[in-house]
Amino acid sequence: MSDYKAPIGEYDFLLRHLVDAEHVLSVTTGGEVSVDDVRELLGHAGTFAAEVLDPLNAIGDRAGNRLHEGDVVTAPGFVDAYKAFAKGGWVGLGLPKTIGGEGLPAVATSAFNEIWGATNMAFSLGPGLSVGAAYALFTAASDEVKQTYLPKLVSGEWTGTMNLTEPQSGTDLAGIRTIARRREDGSWTVKGQKIFITWGDHDLTDNIVHLVLARTEGAPEGLGGLSLFVVPKYIPSADGELRERNAVKTVSLEHKLGIHASPTCVLEYEDASGWLVGAEHQGLMAMFVMMNVARVGVSTQGLGVADRAFQRAEAYAAVRVQGKVAGREPDAPIAEHPDVRRLLISMRSTITAMRALLVQVSAWLDLAIAERSAADHELAEFFVPILKGWLTENSVQLTSDAIQVHGGMGFIEEAGAAQYLRDVRILPIYEGTTAIQANDLTRRKLARDGGAAAIAAYALVEESIAPLRGHEHPVAQRTADRLERALASARSATETLIRQAEDNPRDMLAGGVPYLMQWGILAGGWMHARILAAVLDEPDNADTARRIMDADFYGAHQLSRIPSLTEAIEAGEIT
Repeated sequence: MSDYKAPIGEYDFLLRHLVDAEHVLSVTTGGEVSVDDVRELLGHAGTFAAEVLDPLNAIGDRAGNRLHEGDVVTAPGFVDAYKAFAKGGWVGLGLPKTIGGEGLPAVATSAFNEIWGATNMAFSLGPGLSVGAAYALFTAASDEVKQTYLPKLVSGEWTGTMNLTEPQSGTDLAGIRTIARRREDGSWTVKGQKIFITWGDHDLTDNIVHLVLARTEGAPEGLGGLSLFVVPKYIPSADGELRERNAVKTVSLEHKLGIHASPTCVLEYEDASGWLVGAEHQGLMAMFVMMNVARVGVSTQGLGVADRAFQRAEAYAAVRVQGKVAGREPDAPIAEHPDVRRLLISMRSTITAMRALLVQVSAWLDLAIAERSAADHELAEFFVPILKGWLTENSVQLTSDAIQVHGGMGFIEEAGAAQYLRDVRILPIYEGTTAIQANDLTRRKLARDGGAAAIAAYALVEESIAPLRGHEHPVAQRTADRLERALASARSATETLIRQAEDNPRDMLAGGVPYLMQWGILAGGWMHARILAAVLDEPDNADTARRIMDADFYGAHQLSRIPSLTEAIEAGEIT
């Protein structure tokens, strides 16, 4: 068993003190699940992850996958691990009960997904895609397609994939050339090549369900001409029994910087049999269901790997002795060096902010559906690109910091720290780059409503200051001061971007990523303010001192960056 420690206590605290998770669970599960139930399940997930997934992480990184006679063979141990994962019911944990899932809301499943990502990101990508595929089919597919594919996807007996990218068409999906032709029996033939298909082929399950964006004959050019098709590796009968192999060929496997145990495939569709999902020419709407699930999913993976890297760095620094430590006894470990301590507290406080924001956004997503809350829907819509961009960019920085804590040993593969950085480097690119998320935030969310959603969010941040003013604790007062200054600067940045949207859109686009990162930092400060108020109200909590320290550090080292980002936003595009 590994030394990984699942953040069960952290989630328990956030679910009870940051959001009213009992209410969220009540309205989403009909009162069948409580926070105590979630905590118990997280304990089982943490044990499984530590005993099964974490030990395979380095093995999968070293072994990778291989293509043998047209089929992908995964790393040693992955087949058995996946079978145990599926048998445990983990795949369908968050899927609706109406299709065989357990129906847990996002505020709970995000915690499980962090654990899977932390211990084996390459492995977690496969089940994550299956969940997204199941949601897309549940939302848009015909009853016949649902009955054929959903039970096996939900149980984990089959896995799902997302097929968008082509050699000539990456982010710009308007360039897709894969063609679909209707047959007389109502099925379609799909012909074309897709690249960068995560878990596009493997030996974990008997069948793989590909969701493929393609253009039907005579369809209009551009995004409006795209349709979505379910194209299985093996064609099933109506009762789910597998028949002949479909005309889907794995051409090659990509050689990548990281996530070596996750097979990234080039797939050739040679007039393969497919079935339309949703209406013709409406494929992007159905695919966006899967993409939105994936955006939150990769955010969670970034958080998980960052925390795993921090745990490893903290453990190393606690025992490594190197150099004389100022103000400490001889043979003090490097964790006592002021700058190593700075790095560790920076990592820890940022991870806390990331996790808290994930819980808050998840709660909004749940309430937007369960209570049809327009306010929660608007907040979730506004914050999802922030969550995706800020968490994944942070994951790169934090895993790099973990290597720095290790010093020269961190650069050596045997130490284990380097893999985390290599693995997470894909996350700011996956499911829309950080710039794409920033464009969504500024061009769609900000410019569309004249900043109304941003103003509403700023008001929520401001509300968190008053409870701090009610405490005499010096960190509460410092945090309130810092948050006020940061808030004033951030509001100025928003006003600038709204003007730029009308006067010079290129300036707005040039400042998009700084604006997204500014929102992430501000939201993190908001999370720490609420955590701080909660622990000061209940000072007997065993983790109170750590949480107070983290809030103080985050305010001094992170919130202080917001004015500089405002200056960059105001500068626009420098030519």
